[in-house]
Amino acid sequence: MTVTAPAALPTVWLVGAGPGDPELLTLRAARLLGAADVVLCDDLVDRRVLALLKPEARVLAVGKRGGCVSTEQAFIHQLMVREARAGRRVVRLKGGDPFVFGRGGEEVDALREAGLDVQVVPGLSAGVAGPAAFGIPVTDRRHARGLVLVTGHAQDGGAGPDWPSLAAAARASALTLVVYMGVARSAAIARALIDGGLPADTPAAVVQAAHTEAQRLGVSTLAGLPALIAREGFASPAVLVIGEVLHAAALAREALAGAAAEPGLRRLG
Repeated sequence: MTVTAPAALPTVWLVGAGPGDPELLTLRAARLLGAADVVLCDDLVDRRVLALLKPEARVLAVGKRGGCVSTEQAFIHQLMVREARAGRRVVRLKGGDPFVFGRGGEEVDALREAGLDVQVVPGLSAGVAGPAAFGIPVTDRRHARGLVLVTGHAQDGGAGPDWPSLAAAARASALTLVVYMGVARSAAIARALIDGGLPADTPAAVVQAAHTEAQRLGVSTLAGLPALIAREGFASPAVLVIGEVLHAAALAREALAGAAAEPGLRRLG
């Protein structure tokens, strides 16, 4: 009797590109990129990462960026399924980590429902790697006993984060709040956190384009952060870092000392 092994399912790799610098890619991510036939690439992926692709690889831009025209998620699913079923090595390349505000879970579900295999390769997320670019830890036993990663952008038609509850938890448990996609709503977020009981003079920072040539840092207080963002033109991609943990970084301590005398006007590039 002859036994035939079942045919392998077409596979799509969801690969985290990290925050920017290609040297922060995992070894597995770099290897998969070098072997890929088709790469569906997010808008936030640093273009230096694409230098790892073989010359004949096709790059399909499926960008998503706040305030800009974005590729429909359902169409991205269709592209991945089509290319994988055609026998091509397909990499879905996502900024940061696929499972941290990257819709990775939605894409895994769609691919598996289509009968495909999915492999996920984690990447460094901006919520941790971004502050680290400026020597800012997100936890430090002297200042912060925990970390909350939260989106500042509500899903269409859905409720946003419960900022008063987050403020109460951050104050009671010494938590660092890292807010993704929150720059455009920084004034509303800061007001809601202060109304929820977080002190107005809580240290706060904005980290823009970390681990790229355009990276910069702004440090102020929670009350002063929106004015700093507006004055200095901070924009996406960026994260907000809120909490006493900023005292653990020398660069931030220096800026905070200045912010006490001149709130909201400290910028570090």
